[in-house]
Amino acid sequence: MKKGRNDISVITLGCSKNTVDSERLMNQIKLNGFNLINEPLGSDTVIINTCGFIDAAKQESIDTILNAVALKQQGKIKKIIVAGCLSERYKEELLKEIPEVDAFFGTENYEGIIKNLGGELKYNLLGERYLTSPSHTAYLKISEGCDHPCSFCAIPLMRGLHKSKPMNELISEAGFLSRQGTKELILIAQDTTDYGKDLYGKRSLADLMNRLSKIEGIEWIRLMYAYPSHFPEDVIETIAGNSKICKYVDIPLQHISDDVLRSMRRGVTAKRTRELIHDLRNNIPGLVIRTTFIVGYPNELEKDFEMLCDFVRETEFDRFGVFTYSVEENTSSYILGDPVPQKVKEERRNILMNIQSEISLRKNSNLLGKKLEVIIDSIEGDFYIGRSYRDAPEVDGEVLIQLNGKQLQIGNIYSVEVNDFNEYDIFAK
Repeated sequence: MKKGRNDISVITLGCSKNTVDSERLMNQIKLNGFNLINEPLGSDTVIINTCGFIDAAKQESIDTILNAVALKQQGKIKKIIVAGCLSERYKEELLKEIPEVDAFFGTENYEGIIKNLGGELKYNLLGERYLTSPSHTAYLKISEGCDHPCSFCAIPLMRGLHKSKPMNELISEAGFLSRQGTKELILIAQDTTDYGKDLYGKRSLADLMNRLSKIEGIEWIRLMYAYPSHFPEDVIETIAGNSKICKYVDIPLQHISDDVLRSMRRGVTAKRTRELIHDLRNNIPGLVIRTTFIVGYPNELEKDFEMLCDFVRETEFDRFGVFTYSVEENTSSYILGDPVPQKVKEERRNILMNIQSEISLRKNSNLLGKKLEVIIDSIEGDFYIGRSYRDAPEVDGEVLIQLNGKQLQIGNIYSVEVNDFNEYDIFAK
């Protein structure tokens, strides 16, 4: 867009939920006639949508703010607005420590930000977004906040309690995305399985998924951030029976030791966790399960970690991530301190990732010679880069397809044959 007096740059940090917030804000910025530019350097206003989830994310947010302050002091930008989770959680401290910032706003305060810029919020167009990801793939945030009391998590402090977005608004937003060329919808929330309980008196995720699948142009629907303690049975049936819904589910389990789970206040036991995984795999042929774990939680003893390693070996998850425990103020686990040394946390993380690497290599080897439907994301060097239903963007593996003079369209879905693999990616023709 042409550079002018009202050039605005938006920097988004953190998770996909922040991405959706920024995209809604950026669309409102455009509707008010301001210029969106990619680079903060030379813009009139820089808006930083921060993350405040764990120490590393908080530090990245602070570093980004300080870099913007340095540009402002050099006269290269005029105004700094800080929004999002870090600002929601630490506004008073930030006001004192970084007075060079012109304004602080919490999460989803679109109206306050737009008014600060001199514009007006277009309420009737809040479901529309300025897509920052490739248009063929888009996140759909179905609710905000969380009701779970997990001891290590600060999300309710920043995002509040669970609030579902009305289904008709989500259908409208998904229709808008489809008209922009979106083929893959990725459902996100702090807990997607709680969707609808506050609005409709029952969990309504299955109904939502089925209605979204009827939207013309939507070909894949992917489910992320499903909480394990109350996974709805009708969602299992819907994933199994609806051809547009990817046979893929992301369930952050966090641990398997009952002692650790109890202290984490997860509301689930090792027995129930195993039963859920059995039910999912037994009822959804070809299902891919992604999960994440936390190592180094304050009461995680060596025997608890060994139990976790055995669980990962026996369960053979398809996709996998590991976080090291981060102490968070005002969470219930804060009083437990941080007794596990960071070196031990890192060692445990590496051990788990090595176990998973072997599992992933073995699972990828089983795909050799098989055909997969793949959505094309980009071109890098001599390869088209795509993903099968087995892979969410940014967090999972990729499918690399040799160019060889073939003309594939970004965003289209093609059938390919797997001819090579490594631990996390596969190669196809």
